[in-house]
Amino acid sequence: MTPHLNWNKAIPWRNPNEDEQRAIESVYRTNPITGARELDPEQLNYRYEIYNHTEAARRRNRLDPKRREYNTDRPTPTTNPTISKDTAFINEEGEIIRQTITRGLTGDYDFLNTYIVNVYPDTTAWINDFENAYNEPYVRMYFAHGGYSDYPVVGVSWEQANAFANWRTDYLRRSLGKEGIYVEPYRLPTEAEWEYAARAGVDENMYPWDGELTMSDDKGCFYANFKPMEGNYVKDGHVITSRVGTYAPNDFGLYDMAGNVSEWTSTAFTESVGRLTNDLNPEYRYDAAVEDPYKMKRKIVRGGSWKDVAHNVRSDLRMWEYQNEQRSYIGFRCVRTQIGFAKGQKQNNKK
Repeated sequence: MTPHLNWNKAIPWRNPNEDEQRAIESVYRTNPITGARELDPEQLNYRYEIYNHTEAARRRNRLDPKRREYNTDRPTPTTNPTISKDTAFINEEGEIIRQTITRGLTGDYDFLNTYIVNVYPDTTAWINDFENAYNEPYVRMYFAHGGYSDYPVVGVSWEQANAFANWRTDYLRRSLGKEGIYVEPYRLPTEAEWEYAARAGVDENMYPWDGELTMSDDKGCFYANFKPMEGNYVKDGHVITSRVGTYAPNDFGLYDMAGNVSEWTSTAFTESVGRLTNDLNPEYRYDAAVEDPYKMKRKIVRGGSWKDVAHNVRSDLRMWEYQNEQRSYIGFRCVRTQIGFAKGQKQNNKK
């Protein structure tokens, strides 16, 4: 489903209904060429904060020096550890300024990271990804026409996908009131979680379905939206993306785990990622600073897309993209951590 991105804009008037209407109107503009009323992309900025539980839990980052080193043969640390945190603000020119601060540990707030992300999708991705194709209708209509409401979101970067997951968490928590504090947050899946879900728990599965074929023998129907043979863009009946749920789900009830759009994961990419992960839900996470080399800002995408041949939509194939890129063939889905199993519930682990 196409997610509806959200923003906040505070206006100091008394009438709540009038305030809301003015806030909505303020993020629209009139196109000087076409005269159409449209959203102003530059104003759709979302600010959120993430507490880094992982870094806060590390023994080396404890506020009490006596609890950082348990080996009594070693001296108690006397200096505070150095930490890095992300922060962001909007300057006087209206530009989003992102910084990574490195300093000595001072308190719990050093693990609170602030982000401001422009959440408007890149509607021009269709043309910029495929310059010699007639994709102008998708630029104009994919995010505006109701006929595409049930199609997967595209043109969204890894950073925007994370911002949406945070907004979705906040929306759910506020709807639950006091109980919202116990809600596990929405997030992008780790690469390991994504692959396990795609294979429906069966390690032998090359695709989300059984077997190595990409279409049924008897009916000749394809199992996913991709480009058959060497790249026939219409053989499967879809030129670009297909409506979510067009094809049968896998044994976990998940749709489009192969083809349609590739999906962002939370896992960072490096050529030696296999050596940097643990067997317990492998996850290599690297939050790149603004000043880091661009190659350190790669994130793993999985599942292949409508533009890929059969080999590229396999469940075991790893690909990557830069975290700030917005592509017409990359989308995302959110997950939440399940804490244990309810009484009487059995783990679905097909052997």
